[in-house]
Amino acid sequence: MSNLIFPPHLQEGDRIIVLSPSSKIDKSFLKGAKKRLKSWGLEVVFADHAGSSHGTYAGSIRQRLEDLQKAMDDEKAKAILCSRGGYGAVHLVGKLDFSKFRKHPKWLIGFSDITALHNVFQQNGFASLHAPMARHLTVEPEDDFCTQALKDILFGNALGQEESFSYTCPGNKLNHKGKGEGILRGGNLSVFYGLRGTPYDIPAEGTILFIEDVGERPHAVERMMYNLKLGGVLEKLSGLIIGQFTEYEENKSLGKDLYGALADLVQEYDYPICFDFPVGHVTMNVPLINGAEVTLEVGKKEVKLSFNTEKR
Repeated sequence: MSNLIFPPHLQEGDRIIVLSPSSKIDKSFLKGAKKRLKSWGLEVVFADHAGSSHGTYAGSIRQRLEDLQKAMDDEKAKAILCSRGGYGAVHLVGKLDFSKFRKHPKWLIGFSDITALHNVFQQNGFASLHAPMARHLTVEPEDDFCTQALKDILFGNALGQEESFSYTCPGNKLNHKGKGEGILRGGNLSVFYGLRGTPYDIPAEGTILFIEDVGERPHAVERMMYNLKLGGVLEKLSGLIIGQFTEYEENKSLGKDLYGALADLVQEYDYPICFDFPVGHVTMNVPLINGAEVTLEVGKKEVKLSFNTEKR
């Protein structure tokens, strides 16, 4: 059972703070995100350095840390939207104070490099949202599935139902059929891997792990997965969701494509394994609640991931 705290649902008029804890962002995406969030009836506040530039980063470490800490401490805010990923969130790991946040918890939203912050929030006892960020909210239409799903989760239109909400996707020939229950954890593989062996690593026991990545060469992905295998992580999982790996070239010298190599690596495990799940650096990047109790059902033709919110 998950003992993580779920921040309260949002209501019209609530404050959401947009900040940039990693790389700098095109300010047009900040404007676009503000427009979309205001259309949901939210009060949108930009952190002081949301649109700043400091080399490749959106501000110095001190500036980015101050922005995030101030947002976490804001008693009126109900959510924090990270504008983008890139690189830099690791600079803030181990430096955040959760004392005021515990009294006024709020949703942290983002993916990619924001995986580092998701791990920190879980380590401190809070669920968070692995979900699209400012660019997606700017360029995708109003009826975009992932945008609407994010809104539904934040406002409790999904979480408030008596029955769990779920995602379904087509089966894949590499999948391992079966049913597993556990706590959903994960995110970007290389970021998650970078926190292995630290206090911000996530527990393997009872975890449904989801992974995705962008721009990583196949042998590098395989090396990271072998670390999880040799470190005893993979054998302890209750399920594995392999999402979208994008912007890379297949390495023919491996003898198989990336998914094929990963399939060989995990073939010995008897828990459900899903390949090609819609999460990652793609348009169909469904919002996932890091820390939620989920059921993963992998069948021959269909995969279903259900969020067991009624058990909270």
